[in-house]
Amino acid sequence: MANIKSQIKRNRQNDKRRLRNRVYRGAARTAVKNTRAAMLTGDPETSRTALLAAISQLDRAAQKGVLHKNNVARRKSRLMRQFARMGPAPVEAVAEPKIEAPVVEAKPKRASGRARPAVKEPVAEAKPKAEPKGKTTAKPKAAAKPKAEPKTKSKPAPASKAKKPATKTTKK
Repeated sequence: MANIKSQIKRNRQNDKRRLRNRVYRGAARTAVKNTRAAMLTGDPETSRTALLAAISQLDRAAQKGVLHKNNVARRKSRLMRQFARMGPAPVEAVAEPKIEAPVVEAKPKRASGRARPAVKEPVAEAKPKAEPKGKTTAKPKAAAKPKAEPKTKSKPAPASKAKKPATKTTKK
């Protein structure tokens, strides 16, 4: 058992988090187990619904941070692969007649009390043809700004860099 207050508190927090995470991890594990059992029966419809439930539980566990996202992706991939090996699910062919909606034209808006300037529509202009790659033309360079001169120190450089001898002063 820990003797330090901060470690005791850390242990309490870890216990709370462990219990909270157990719920999501257990739900995901149960959903995956149910999906595998449904796939063994061979019924594509129940397998599909179980698979969707498992994917949902796994995504929720990843979102809460209980399982790592790559771990969840790997589990989902394996489940989807197993479901795909079952074979194609029979699709019910129900032909629904296509109903085309009538085109409704928008009514023009009423003019407000104030006058607005007329908007001219842009006229499409022909683009100039690109020049061949073989020929290159010199582009005019922008005028360069004059560079500022570096600042110089106002102190003159010492003639010699000899150190002065250290002197001791004592008071009596």
